[in-house]
Amino acid sequence: MARTLSAGVVVVRRFKGSWWFLLLRAYRNWDFPKGRVEENETPMQAALREVAEETGIEDLRFPWGKVYSETAPYRRNKVARYYLGETRQERFELRVNPDLGRPEHHEGRWCTSSEAARLLPDRLQPVLSWAVAMIERGEVKNPDHSRSRS
Repeated sequence: MARTLSAGVVVVRRFKGSWWFLLLRAYRNWDFPKGRVEENETPMQAALREVAEETGIEDLRFPWGKVYSETAPYRRNKVARYYLGETRQERFELRVNPDLGRPEHHEGRWCTSSEAARLLPDRLQPVLSWAVAMIERGEVKNPDHSRSRS
């Protein structure tokens, strides 16, 4: 079975001296903004598009570089790749998906890393740990592609 790649962003922002993570919920499942990489689109382009489509956030910077963390394969050999991006934008909106006629997500919220760890499923715990470690180390990478795998 061929691998399907999704791409998204672990969106973070500084608030009251700490880092907050944007999580989105569809039904009972919490995740970071992400979606399928379309034909003729790079994973980074897909990640940026998905964040904008799902949340309206277009103010993203990548001070840690274009590094990413990927999930282990799940549901029908799908892999999700996440970049770590910072925004200064507090407000977001759960936008309507034109194909569905409604937003893809039922809820979104800014969370501390400990709250995110309680909400996210097991398959996303390594991605969260990677993002927290990158932030804590303060690593800023060359904007060229480098890779971190969970």
